[in-house]
This record gives sequence, C-alpha cells and structure tokens, in this order.
Amino acid sequence: MPPLAEPVYTAEEYLAMERASDRRSELVNGRIYAMTGASFAHIRIVRNLVVAIGSRLGDGPCDAFSNDLRVKVSQTGMYTYPDVVGLCDPPQFEDAHRDTLLNPAVIIEVLSPSTEAYDRGTKFSHYRKIASLREYVPVAQNEMHVEQYIRHGEHWMLAEITGSDAVLRVETLGCGLPLGEIYRRVDFPPGGPVRTAG
Repeated sequence: MPPLAEPVYTAEEYLAMERASDRRSELVNGRIYAMTGASFAHIRIVRNLVVAIGSRLGDGPCDAFSNDLRVKVSQTGMYTYPDVVGLCDPPQFEDAHRDTLLNPAVIIEVLSPSTEAYDRGTKFSHYRKIASLREYVPVAQNEMHVEQYIRHGEHWMLAEITGSDAVLRVETLGCGLPLGEIYRRVDFPPGGPVRTAG
C-alpha cells in the first residue's frame, strides 16, 4: 500500500493552528514542519546578536527582533521564524493580529547541522523573493565564520567574515558587530569545526 500523502494546508488553516499552539512551526509549499529545539550554542549566538545589534541601534529608525517574530514570504506563501530579523521601515503586517511581518530588511540565521543545507538553499531561495530584504546573514555555530549576502539590484554579493578580530558590518542597519562579540562565551567543538554535507 502506498504511503499516505501529507496534508496540504492553506495559510488560513496554518495561522489558525499556529496561533492556538504553544509550539512553533513553519509552512512551506503547503506543508507544516514543526520546529525543533536549538542547541545551547545556537541560543547563545542568537542572544548575542540581538543584544549587540540592539545596543548599537539606540533610538534610531532600525530595530532587531529575535526568533519569536514570524515572517511571511508573500511571493511564495512561506511562513517562517528567522533567528534574527532587522527592520528599518515601519512594520507591515499580514493582518490585524500584527504577528506576521512582511517587510524584513535583514535576516540572520544561525546554522544548525540539521538545517544548514536548507538554510543555505531552499530557505534562502524563498528569502531572495522578499522585495524589502537587503541582507541575508548565515552564521556558523561551530566556528567563528559568518557569510553575508548583500542585494545589489537583481544580484546578491557574498562576503565571508572570519576570526575573532573581524567585524560583520550590517550595512542596512548601519552597525558593525565584532565576531568576538557575536560568539562571546560560545564553546566550539573540540578538534575544530564540524562540517556538514550540502
């Protein structure tokens, strides 16, 4: 007997379930995917990023939010929870609930071994369709290494930042983040970085 087909959900069905649940999930191509727990290093890096960015933005027009803010990719129908979202324009929300952002300017994802290929591939493909998005920043959690994709018209330019003395310059938010600050109190695996396939 063939396996049962996975159910396909509408955005309305997904949002109704998500708003009634104490667990988070993503909607991709009509399929719901439960989000798994993050490692201690992942959580610490996200915290470090939000604190570091927030301390530099002050009362300016830009702000940063942690992974509790849901983002919708309107062009593809994807709903997801980026690790860090940077916003400089007035927020645009999907509806009166004001819990689903439509216009992120910067998205930062801390890479996990189980999701790294997805974050670099399929997820980034969705993100690139967000008209407001200017920068996408994947951050390794097993070494001091950050990639930064900056939109220039229809093209995305890649820069790699590595080492404790290096600085990630988030142009859209107008701030520089030393990698030593991003990775403060993060313990790396013994024997060097763990590389994942994909």
